[in-house]
Amino acid sequence: MRTARRPAPPLDPGLPRPEPVLEVVVPVHNEEHDLEPCVRRLHAHLAETFPYPFRITVADNASTDRTPWIAARLAGELPGTRWVRLEEKGRGRALHTVWSRSPAPVLAYLDVDLSTDLAALLPLVAPLISGHSDLAIGTRLARGSRVVRGPKREIISRCYNGLLRGTLSVGFTDAQCGFKAVRREVAERLLPLVEDREWFFDTELLVIAERAGLRIHEVPVDWVDDPDSRVDLLPTALADLRGVARLGRALAGGRLPLAALGSAGTAAGSAAVAPTGRLAQLLRFAAVGAASTLLHLGLYVLLRPAAGAQAGNALALLLCTVLNTAANRRFTFGVRGRAGLPAHHLGGLVALLAGLAVTGAALAVLHHAVPGAGPGAELPVLVAANLAAALLRFHLLRAWVLPGRRSRRTTGATS
Repeated sequence: MRTARRPAPPLDPGLPRPEPVLEVVVPVHNEEHDLEPCVRRLHAHLAETFPYPFRITVADNASTDRTPWIAARLAGELPGTRWVRLEEKGRGRALHTVWSRSPAPVLAYLDVDLSTDLAALLPLVAPLISGHSDLAIGTRLARGSRVVRGPKREIISRCYNGLLRGTLSVGFTDAQCGFKAVRREVAERLLPLVEDREWFFDTELLVIAERAGLRIHEVPVDWVDDPDSRVDLLPTALADLRGVARLGRALAGGRLPLAALGSAGTAAGSAAVAPTGRLAQLLRFAAVGAASTLLHLGLYVLLRPAAGAQAGNALALLLCTVLNTAANRRFTFGVRGRAGLPAHHLGGLVALLAGLAVTGAALAVLHHAVPGAGPGAELPVLVAANLAAALLRFHLLRAWVLPGRRSRRTTGATS
């Protein structure tokens, strides 16, 4: 016979509370109507279902209505509840500020509208408490999620997450769900690297974590859209696009200390499938590239008589690029399985365009200078052009298409 769990007895407000195991942040700006029901419902849920000490922090982002007054009153009435005041707006700023100062081993946040069913909160943080994962996110786009929202927001959400997969080759499914958690020691290393202080904060945090090989746990959630949402879609979308471009440049330029960051993760999450040092990868890339170049030259010799120099070069390069991307994916960068495969080959085709531009231009220059040049003169030119394109291709594959350390992504279901 199953018995109901007995709620913990209320604590005497005069007694010191134990240090929290979990700190849940609720970022707010002018939320005088939603704040009190949200915090009371969250507090009751945690008191009834969460088996460890917790703390709820209301992070007020420069509210000009009664939000600060309500937050202060709730902090005085509900044990384990507090509020902080920030003089500037920005969800990322609120999370960065509170998480940076928290003593709790596990840090989380959720939106004040409580669009996400709180039944997913314990499944979200349990893998972090146990040490199984480094970060955890709620996802509205995975099998098992139940979502109620209009077609406009559905299309925008799917397009944004598709853009992330196509440009930054991410493996997680939902960057924007306002329901996330992170282990404190991981946050201590991640937060100094995250530049954004507004809506792109979530995406930047997850992309950097995934590129460092940290383990991201995904929880399918039940989610009901808030019709009173005040997010200004166009400025937010433009800011997100600027954030994607900035983060892509930082990753391509190697300006983020991903290897050092990975050491903060779980033992399983930080293990690499293949050596990720630049020299080791470069040697593997060179071996794959040498084989691809020989294949390219052989195919070019076979195709040139029927297709001509430029068309023969393009066809040979296309086939070699598909094989080259697959080989580098497995041997150079240690990525296995089908996750991200279409995006990887799409990125490989972008690298193909760069190689085609270099080799095609080299052949055009040769034929302009020596109109009667045959395969004997063309092959050395193609070898030199391929070497020139190889360096650019390596940086594209390493920093954008096939990051050297992928996250170990896990998925859990709510009950």
